[in-house]
Amino acid sequence: MGCAISGLAAKSELADRSREDAAVEHPNEEQIQMIKDSWKVIRDDIAKVGIIMFFITNMTCFQSFRVMSFIEKSVARLDQPERLEALAVELGKSHYHYNAPPKYYNYVGAEFICAVQPILKEQWTTELEKAWKTMFQFVTALMKQGYQEESARQRQLATSPKDRLDKRNTAL
Repeated sequence: MGCAISGLAAKSELADRSREDAAVEHPNEEQIQMIKDSWKVIRDDIAKVGIIMFFITNMTCFQSFRVMSFIEKSVARLDQPERLEALAVELGKSHYHYNAPPKYYNYVGAEFICAVQPILKEQWTTELEKAWKTMFQFVTALMKQGYQEESARQRQLATSPKDRLDKRNTAL
């Protein structure tokens, strides 16, 4: 289809992903405004243009609606970074329990960007694409963080009581 998703595609090396995630920044004020303005157009045309159908081809109907709902919540919280961070980290933790590993998170943003380009037509610019990529990279880095936190928590819970330090019996 000619849509370049290289900026969002998952790296094959874990170390590369870790460095990439560490460098991810929150969208700046100009990017936030661009995303919000374009979201108004996308949101108004979702049913007519069929963006939901795009997601249905790759996910269940239920999943596609949840993805769109999360994107809408993310856009609404862009100017409230602490709320957006909490939302994305919690979603990452939930994905641990869905058995949805982080290697797939980047693809949702890439597919979304490919799907909305035709909706925005001449309004789509390199700067707008960068803004959306920045948002998705920021959110997916936080989701990965949440996934890793939950994975570590579950490993700790799975550790047998004998292997854990008994903090009640330690005197300092």
